[in-house]
Amino acid sequence: MGKGFYISKAVGIVGIVLCAGALATIIALSVVYSQEKAKNNNQVLPTDGGLTTKPTVTPAPTSTPSSELWDKYRLPKSLVPLNYYVTLRPHLTPDPTTKLYIFEGESTVEFECVEDTDLIIIHSHKLNYSDSEKTLGVRLTPVNDAVNVPTIKSAWLQPVTQYLVVQLNGKLTSGNRYQLSTKFTGELADDLGGFYRSEYKEDGVTKIVATTQMQPTDARKAFPCFDEPAMKAVFYITLIHDHGTIACFNTCIFFSTESTNVTIAGQDLRMTVFEPTKKMSTYLLAFIVCDFDFISNTTDQLLIRIFARKSAIAADQGEYALNKTGPILKFFEKYYNSSYPLPKSDQIALPDFNAGAMENWGLITYRETALLYDEAYSSSSNKERIATIIAHELAHMWFGNLVTLRWWNDLWLNEGFASYVEYLGAHEAEPDWNVKDLIVLSDVHRVFAIDALASSHPLTSNEDDIQKPAQISELFDAISYSKVTSTYLAEFAFGNAVYTDLWNHLQTAVIASKTDLPDTVHNIMNTWVLQMGFPVVTIDTTTGVISQKHFLLDPNSEITTPSPFNYEWIVPIRWMKTGKTQDLQWLKDKSEFSLFQPFTDWVLANLDVVGYYRVNYDEGNWDRLLSVQSTNHELIPVINRAQLVDDAFNLARAQIISTVLALNTTKYLIREREYMPWQSTLNNLDFFYLMFDRTEVYGPMQDYLRKQVTPLFDYYKTMTDNWSKVPDKHMDQYNQVNAISLACRTGLEECQTLATTWFEQWRTTNINPIHPNLRSTIYCNAIAAGGAVEWDFAWSQFLNATIAIEADKLRSALACTKQPWLLNRYLEYTLNPTLIRKQDATSTIVYIANNVVGQPLAWDFVRARWSYIFTEYGGGSFSFSNLINGVTKRFSTQFELDQLEQFKADNADVGFGSGTMAVEQSIERTIGNIKWIEKNKENVLNWFLDEAKP
Repeated sequence: MGKGFYISKAVGIVGIVLCAGALATIIALSVVYSQEKAKNNNQVLPTDGGLTTKPTVTPAPTSTPSSELWDKYRLPKSLVPLNYYVTLRPHLTPDPTTKLYIFEGESTVEFECVEDTDLIIIHSHKLNYSDSEKTLGVRLTPVNDAVNVPTIKSAWLQPVTQYLVVQLNGKLTSGNRYQLSTKFTGELADDLGGFYRSEYKEDGVTKIVATTQMQPTDARKAFPCFDEPAMKAVFYITLIHDHGTIACFNTCIFFSTESTNVTIAGQDLRMTVFEPTKKMSTYLLAFIVCDFDFISNTTDQLLIRIFARKSAIAADQGEYALNKTGPILKFFEKYYNSSYPLPKSDQIALPDFNAGAMENWGLITYRETALLYDEAYSSSSNKERIATIIAHELAHMWFGNLVTLRWWNDLWLNEGFASYVEYLGAHEAEPDWNVKDLIVLSDVHRVFAIDALASSHPLTSNEDDIQKPAQISELFDAISYSKVTSTYLAEFAFGNAVYTDLWNHLQTAVIASKTDLPDTVHNIMNTWVLQMGFPVVTIDTTTGVISQKHFLLDPNSEITTPSPFNYEWIVPIRWMKTGKTQDLQWLKDKSEFSLFQPFTDWVLANLDVVGYYRVNYDEGNWDRLLSVQSTNHELIPVINRAQLVDDAFNLARAQIISTVLALNTTKYLIREREYMPWQSTLNNLDFFYLMFDRTEVYGPMQDYLRKQVTPLFDYYKTMTDNWSKVPDKHMDQYNQVNAISLACRTGLEECQTLATTWFEQWRTTNINPIHPNLRSTIYCNAIAAGGAVEWDFAWSQFLNATIAIEADKLRSALACTKQPWLLNRYLEYTLNPTLIRKQDATSTIVYIANNVVGQPLAWDFVRARWSYIFTEYGGGSFSFSNLINGVTKRFSTQFELDQLEQFKADNADVGFGSGTMAVEQSIERTIGNIKWIEKNKENVLNWFLDEAKP
């Protein structure tokens, strides 16, 4: 799944070096695929029948928390699902009595008993069941008539653990198959989880979409199921829907026939029956009823379709995705040495969707901004995001869907790998972009920030430690997405796997390719997977000695998470000496060893940042590197120029080197024209803005940065003929945005005039002269410089925007105003889904918190409304971690720390859901910020004062 806040990417860090020769050896998935395909070809017609339309009240739970199986969050191992036969009818108009949108369903699950039991425990959440108070209308029948079936003693719902519990008067016997049938209703709510409702307007008419998001634990909201990833089964789905709508599912329509007419309760409806799925996990299911259109093409007998609102399809906004899907799929077929395992690939853009995208097998769901491209409104970064997210989700069709994690503690096996190869797929689609280089900025640096905290966590956890849905949701973080090994060689088609299977296959490939490693793949990789964090490698050129130490942003923080390896790693060291690449070396533990003879030439380690660690040097080598920067910076590879800045600033935050030394790495930027070093610098200077934009440091810092960026601003002004054209290269387009953004931010008058002039021209003529690449930064700076007139104009443009990407640019820019009353009003809008969609509410609050004026307003708002936000915005696994981190990242005083700890205490009963860990991380980060400012503020102020002088 691509994360919504934009959280989606990762890097194959250690494994690239570790298995450079081995990764070319791919074990053929196609053999196992063919075997399993033959096993799953028996077709059974799905259930049919009429559905009632009256929702019923679910009986209250009949038990209290205990040691009983129904009070445990993991399913017992006694029953294994084989087939589901599900018929669903979503109502796209509200019930006249309750005013609620509902759906009705009938479900039969066929399962095998593998251990004798008198209990059937199956997941069910927020579903109402019909008929009998005692049995909820549940029916139990044998698959084989010769098998005796015990009668049902009672059935009840267990809301805390989200179960339907069926207690029997006798035991089901091992080796026999049974069927459990239910009728139920549920609310087609707007909570973005399970089977939910999305709304949009077209030609002034409100239209309803019934759609799904099952990952990680919401399939149980759509129908009763064994809702764990290892509980794979085959699904037979029938959708009953209104005329004028279409029905979509993971598979094609059954036997390629059209939908048929049915009459239910006097209503003329359509019934669409789908082909059975492959054996798959519940979280990968998707079914949608909508009034959408689509475009399609066929490549090598594979049907590829892009679905979206009719107006979006008419405007050709799906063409880019359609054109790139085929080449990316072909690339992955070659990469995996396995054909795409389905006959079609559907992708659909939804108006309301909490994640960025979701890899449902054969029917991938997206936010509109993640799939639809319009040249008149979409920037280069929008286009890149679409390409990389498509590649990410298509990678899951094999890695995650064909082979699936056994339990959520190994989530990184799914997301980490897909997040690495998304760059490879996007590079195949757009080879001129050099997108693979951006792994370092988008992922390595991103995950470093989290993994350097004492409250981080290992990639994998014990299964027993991850039980509750909220704990599962917490795992969808930067660690799982961005701290990854490389390729997974799978023989587990249609099955489940754990991380040790990966190491076993890699070891086989290493042996076959005669790759020289210092230890087994298993032992090397376990040091990165089974312990949190990463090392800082220190190279002393005066002695030739190299050593490692656990890197922590706050070196005085208390580590409470034990490590099986004493926080030591087996580290690959790629390095160069005076511009020449040297032989690969390995650092196995904390014990120091001699890398080379002492010398006075400059040394640079972790070439191209293929290793997951930071690097520190002795003072003399730092001086030599700074000298190379200032005299001939191109001798240092561009990725490492970005990494030098990032390492230095973070080493300074960890009190390993001085902050002045870190700041000195930015002095050469007055001559730098490449995107990656500039972006790395801006990312790190964001921390300085957060710490100092309310202090006397702010003015001199602005003066210095304005002096540094002015040559870059002038360079792109000349390149683009006074901003009248777009740079040719992808990275130059990005750096042009950086030049304008920083120049305006630091008060360069020419830049601010440019922004306000363009925006005013748009406001007064209704003709937008701003190129899509520049709109986000121009909108923000013009709104910041303006007042209510500019804000209200942008707000009206936002409300009337028909292109989601343009609406997103405006939604972010509206948070840039310096008027507190406008920001407070904007905060209130986030609680009104008719103004700000639920999917966008938390990110909008964070946008406001990014504004120095809006940060205290956003913090007060979240504290005052936390109970409401948590209750109303928790149903679809909203990223509360992003919200909590976003509104607290500027905290750097004891007063703010006290407020944060009080917030934690005040809401202990309400809870924080997926944001629980983020609260602890925010407290830890605030403590570190306080210490850092106390130690560094005076030196930083003096440095900026000196360097800002003409």
